[in-house]
Amino acid sequence: MAKGRRRIVITEWIHAHRDLTGVLLGTGFGLCARLLMMRTDYRQYPAYPHGVISNIALGLIAGALGSISVPALYHNNYTAVTFLSLAAQQFRDVRNLERNTLTAIDKVELVPRGSAYIEGMAVVFEGRNYLAIFTALLTSMASMAINWWSGVLAGLLTLAVVHRFMRGKTIRDIANVAEAEVKFDGPGLFVGDVYMMNVGLEEDRNLILKQGIGVMLTPHNGNGRVTIANLGQRQAILYDVSTRLGVYRDEGEPTLIPLAKLSLDSGRLAVLVLPRERNVQFAVQAVENVPLLEAAVRLPVIANRRSQGG
Repeated sequence: MAKGRRRIVITEWIHAHRDLTGVLLGTGFGLCARLLMMRTDYRQYPAYPHGVISNIALGLIAGALGSISVPALYHNNYTAVTFLSLAAQQFRDVRNLERNTLTAIDKVELVPRGSAYIEGMAVVFEGRNYLAIFTALLTSMASMAINWWSGVLAGLLTLAVVHRFMRGKTIRDIANVAEAEVKFDGPGLFVGDVYMMNVGLEEDRNLILKQGIGVMLTPHNGNGRVTIANLGQRQAILYDVSTRLGVYRDEGEPTLIPLAKLSLDSGRLAVLVLPRERNVQFAVQAVENVPLLEAAVRLPVIANRRSQGG
């Protein structure tokens, strides 16, 4: 009897405070969306705990802005659109802040990320805040238009869509990755049949043969060939593999720096890494899991078909 009475009281309170319910649900699901998209992985960014706290705060702000705009518009307060425009400006500033931070960090890396990788990460950070606003907006809208459990359902469906958007393409989607032999022809260093560089010192040649791992990327088609030829994508490959397996070098040793060279005849990409932990299987998997950078993806095959009326 007491439970039924309590349930009735809660239901009546929700109906009496529909605006507040929509705002709370929208803010909560917006924050959940940002938490779902935030991962501190092998790249160690955002750093724990301060970087994580700042991203949680941004997710909370994004969720609150998205959810508050719905009841404001529902009550003909059209100035709420101003809040969304201000949020867009703030998140663009966040993108610039992330870019500047990553650029400053990149200067002290033994194997840098590269400008294309940094720009891609900055764009992702900005876009994820907009997804948090989108989640809060839909949740609050469903809660206001129908009822609170419809808002919960809309929030859960939106979280599923957000999780789907997190899965971008990787190198394995555009190229076959396999181990390649590291060898010398005199002072010339080769990975497979691709010439990499000239190594003059016998000590360095022995070290490369002992510690080096060669990987060959064979693109599936013309799109993949152009994409892996991008210098930013190549640098992302070297950075990811070096971050996962470590790097066997110190500052001022140019002959021990990881390299990626293109075979101009076949379009294959040869990669030479000198990991601290020498494991060929892990190195191949690390290359396969490197994300495709938005700035590097090209689709010339599709463009040529369209131009020919195909």
